[in-house]
Amino acid sequence: MVSQGQVINILTNAITTVIICAAPMLLVAMIIGLIVSIFQATTQINEQTLAFVPKIVGVLLALLLFAGFIFSTVGGFVTRLYQSINSFTIS
Repeated sequence: MVSQGQVINILTNAITTVIICAAPMLLVAMIIGLIVSIFQATTQINEQTLAFVPKIVGVLLALLLFAGFIFSTVGGFVTRLYQSINSFTIS
């Protein structure tokens, strides 16, 4: 049986990997949203749909740009997970 500490360690590494992989797209969306909202505030254009298209394009470009980093990060996590299977204690 896998100990509680090992499960917590696996979950901590999984959550950290998800946060690291999602961070570039979230930062791009946040920066684009800030720029669009500053533009809307200065021009007094209150169109709700104006922010969606630049955010979608920015997130897709960030995903294309960081795809290699994301795949290597997830691949490293899976590799470490498979390598640690031998160290699980079975009772």
